[in-house]
Amino acid sequence: MAAMVGLFWVTPDAVYVGSPPNAIGVCVRLTADGLEAADPDGSLTWTWQELRSAVVEDAPSESRTSRASNLLGSVVSAAIGSLTGEGPPEMTLRLDTADGPQQLTVYSAAAGGYIDEEVRLSQELLDRLVAGIADPRAPGAWGRVHAGEGTPEPRAREALLRAWAQA
Repeated sequence: MAAMVGLFWVTPDAVYVGSPPNAIGVCVRLTADGLEAADPDGSLTWTWQELRSAVVEDAPSESRTSRASNLLGSVVSAAIGSLTGEGPPEMTLRLDTADGPQQLTVYSAAAGGYIDEEVRLSQELLDRLVAGIADPRAPGAWGRVHAGEGTPEPRAREALLRAWAQA
């Protein structure tokens, strides 16, 4: 089982920006050391020290009221793909690295979109991770204990994102 918290897909074993690995293995994983991007051609890694910024763009947006009704469908869609053959919405992860800019495609884990406040708090967490003032192990530690319980309610997700940014 897994949980969506903001822009992150949290399992007992890993934390992903956007969705978990799709059928061909494309994903971006958040680790204690930095970010790992995987695709069929290989993988790239950046340590937190090598990153100057990490910004998620084009996150699909959804209101709080319609989110609850679409959550189960979003989780299923992110995990197994859409039955219509369309993949989940794409987002862009722009990195400013010591070696220059990088642009990665990540897939939304929320087929119906994310709540704006969760997107803002997720970006704040990424900013603080890059700045070295948040503990990148906090989301994974939470996932090892709680991801099996599924996705928390919106206010709990917001509280988690705030707590992780302060860890």
